[in-house]
Amino acid sequence: MNKRVPVVIIEDDLDDQYILAKVFKELEYENEVIFFKDSVQALEYLTDSDIEPFLVLSDINMPKLSGIELREKIVNNEDLRLKSIPYLFFTTCAEQKDVIDAYSRSMQGFFVKGDNYTKLKNTIEKIVAYWQECESPKYIKNAQQ
Repeated sequence: MNKRVPVVIIEDDLDDQYILAKVFKELEYENEVIFFKDSVQALEYLTDSDIEPFLVLSDINMPKLSGIELREKIVNNEDLRLKSIPYLFFTTCAEQKDVIDAYSRSMQGFFVKGDNYTKLKNTIEKIVAYWQECESPKYIKNAQQ
């Protein structure tokens, strides 16, 4: 996994986008942060781009296409699946049904944004630290298995 490529955040709430951008800036990560206001735009980016994002943080309740539906589309797209992009839910609340749905679809993490800035920042720091240490397969487009 290339650790210096963009972080993709799928979040339709502009206030949450602002806060997340502030957190990433304060933590001084080298990764560009790219925001998408809906899952359809994010799917187009992931499908059309040769970039393999460092990770995707997705809200679960999104317009047009839910976070769960987007995850299914990624898993069902061989090219995207082989990229092994860490895909995590980062949402305001964790309904048990949503957590079960997420993990039954091979979700790689489900996090609640938290009720204050410090908790949010600490959560982001832990997520990024984990994925910086994690190994993943090297993605080679059109590789013959």
